[in-house]
Amino acid sequence: MSDERLQSIQERDIGTEMRTSFMDYAMSIIVSRALPDVRDGLKPVHRRILYAMSELGMSPDKPFKKSARIVGEVIGKYHPHGDSAVYETMVRMAQDFSLRYMLVDGHGNFGSIDGDAAAAMRYTEARLSKIAMELLRDINKETIDFAPNYDGEEIEPTVLPARFPNLLVNGVSGIAVGMATNIPPHNLGEVIDGALMLIRNPEATPMDLMSVIKGPDFPTGGFILGREGIRQAYATGRGSVTMRARAEIEEVNGKARIIVGELPYQVIKAKLIEKIAELVREKRIEGITDLRDESDRNGMRIVIELRKDVNPKVILNNLYKQTSMQLNFGINMLALVNGEPKILNIRDALHHYIQHQIEVIRRRTEYDLKKARARAHILEGLRIALDHLDEVIALIRASRTTEEAREGLMSRFGLSEEQSQAILDMRLQRLTGLEREKIENEYAELVKKIAEYEAILADQQLVLNIIAEELTEIRERFADERRTEITIGEEAILDEDLIPQDEVLITISHTGYIKRIPVAAYRSQKRGGRGVIGMDTKDDDFVEHLFVTNTHNYLLFVTNKGKAYRLKAYEVPELGRTARGTPVINLIQIEQGERVSAVIPIKDVGESDKYLFFATKHGIVKKTPLSDFSNIRKVGLIALVLRDDDELVGVRLTDGERQIVMGTKQGMSIRFPEAEVRAMGRAATGVKGITLSEDDEVIDMDVVEEHDDVLIVTSKGYGKRTPMNEYRIQSRGGKGIKTLNITSKNGTVVGLKVVRENQDLMIITESGTVIRTSMEGISTMGRNTQGVRLIHTREDDEVATVTQVERGEDEDEQDLDETGMSGAEE
Repeated sequence: MSDERLQSIQERDIGTEMRTSFMDYAMSIIVSRALPDVRDGLKPVHRRILYAMSELGMSPDKPFKKSARIVGEVIGKYHPHGDSAVYETMVRMAQDFSLRYMLVDGHGNFGSIDGDAAAAMRYTEARLSKIAMELLRDINKETIDFAPNYDGEEIEPTVLPARFPNLLVNGVSGIAVGMATNIPPHNLGEVIDGALMLIRNPEATPMDLMSVIKGPDFPTGGFILGREGIRQAYATGRGSVTMRARAEIEEVNGKARIIVGELPYQVIKAKLIEKIAELVREKRIEGITDLRDESDRNGMRIVIELRKDVNPKVILNNLYKQTSMQLNFGINMLALVNGEPKILNIRDALHHYIQHQIEVIRRRTEYDLKKARARAHILEGLRIALDHLDEVIALIRASRTTEEAREGLMSRFGLSEEQSQAILDMRLQRLTGLEREKIENEYAELVKKIAEYEAILADQQLVLNIIAEELTEIRERFADERRTEITIGEEAILDEDLIPQDEVLITISHTGYIKRIPVAAYRSQKRGGRGVIGMDTKDDDFVEHLFVTNTHNYLLFVTNKGKAYRLKAYEVPELGRTARGTPVINLIQIEQGERVSAVIPIKDVGESDKYLFFATKHGIVKKTPLSDFSNIRKVGLIALVLRDDDELVGVRLTDGERQIVMGTKQGMSIRFPEAEVRAMGRAATGVKGITLSEDDEVIDMDVVEEHDDVLIVTSKGYGKRTPMNEYRIQSRGGKGIKTLNITSKNGTVVGLKVVRENQDLMIITESGTVIRTSMEGISTMGRNTQGVRLIHTREDDEVATVTQVERGEDEDEQDLDETGMSGAEE
């Protein structure tokens, strides 16, 4: 190797070289390929396509030209990359489901929302759309800078004039090195209104702008759930919005079906249908009987047929959760500002756009002023010539050459070279009176325009007024109605939205096993039936709590230690009728030795005018506002303080103005106004509700309903209904009155309920046997009677608990045989 070549070799650390080269590459990707400019919202490839089409004269009023010709022009002059990349970019600019406002007017097959690819570029044709012309308007008036292309033989714009805020209007997505941008499209009218607000009030905040820019407006429509993600994105430049398909539930011939008319942005319809079919095949969604695509040129229509016995709302919520019918759009408003990538909030984006427009208007005005002054200069020369017409003609006729004539005019009349040349080029027809008048009028008009241009350049407020006028004009021409609807609340689909709102039976055993069973599992039987097995229990266990509630209601558990816990009813596992259940300790974090003493279903724990009324075995009562239990931690919350050896026997939800009835084991009862018990805090002990005899204890309490009856059930299966008017109102703390005549035949009282005729009674024994019977079949008797048999119990079995069940509209008393078994139960 020669000495000269050796001297040209430089030693360089490979790590330094790699870092430098990679940074150069990264910046090239960021600036030259992946990120949009904040001023026109375009990446270089988009800008080059639009400029090339403009240079080819492909305006909306001209015929379409082959896409292949456009692609060739772009890659040959401006964009030295693959033709397929350029064509795919142009195709996307012509798709009404990709861009909110299309920039290319396509002719031919440009793909579909089903994911179909566009036809080859040799088959399709294109031209600029009308709104794209607004991005290019005034580009030839020196409004923007040009730079040499990749080979230095052509020049290309570094940015377009962009007469509307395209960055927000059409949005953009791109992945660079170490960063990415994802800006959603918006409604043109709203964005222009936001720009106008910022022009009028430069101190406007992102929240102010949100009053006119409601949120993203996707070309495919659909819904955006909630505004919190929008607020965060507009305030910080980063956020996430939840998009949801527009779907309706229709009833046809007694069957429901779901009609999907709009999809979230960038969802491929064919893939969505394929996914739904897959979920049906795998039985991850059950109840769909048919799925078909009825979309046509009039719009999208996906039809999902459902079985008669399913809840269509539940199916729809499952589709939202398990398919792309609901997606999140992560907003990352990253764009190039002065060649540097920056995260922008909504105000920043509009501010930089307005600053760009100020520059565009200023440069356009300077260009127009220069042209006007040049023309006025020429007209001044023509006016001088017309004022000295005979002398000018004589001078020209006496000159041997054009150069001599020009020099003569310049020296004789003090004209410039341009003015002298214009006089020489003047046609004889300009010498007529009419033409002379036109010159005078044109000159007077130019003088006025020059004054206007100079005023604009001297006053930025006039520049802002022009921007506002032109934006308003664009809004009037191109703005349309919002396509994407923004819903209030409902930020996400909760698990409970996937659970049908059904009536269910909750049972909790003495040893703490809990389960959920559909109420329909228990058919109504005649009074005195033998019942059916409701739970397999161990010899030392029995059902202690039994009640009916809705799957979406809260369950408020109060334990023997006076602590409260909370669950949703659907969180209790649904098990078979004979299943033992799940240990309640697996669902709520109760301590060792703690057990559930009372459970109450509650629809809304936030109601400020509701109270929880507690009653204990020793006759103590307490009333606490329900709102005190609105924030229950997983480890529980103190509900009341119990005295030694006392236990909770009942909790009821009240409005503070009701009456309470309490029953004791030995057949005593008391009815008193709830108002006699003042509201107390959670940690209070309470006051006396009834005075008990030495061997007696409270077994139950309920809220009085004036025209209903009091139902009493005993341990040996006897019971009766007594009209409420037989229970006179007493003062709190008295001994009460007799409600049942206790004998060895009927046993002690185990349940007291306020009931009405359109209910059913559900009784469960310590061995786990359950019977459901209609309230009409239970005799109405006086207080001082022993009742009639409601359920046959074995000698070693007793009634454990009872509850009333609301009867559905389509439920009537079932005429079953003496075993109490329906076909399904056998």
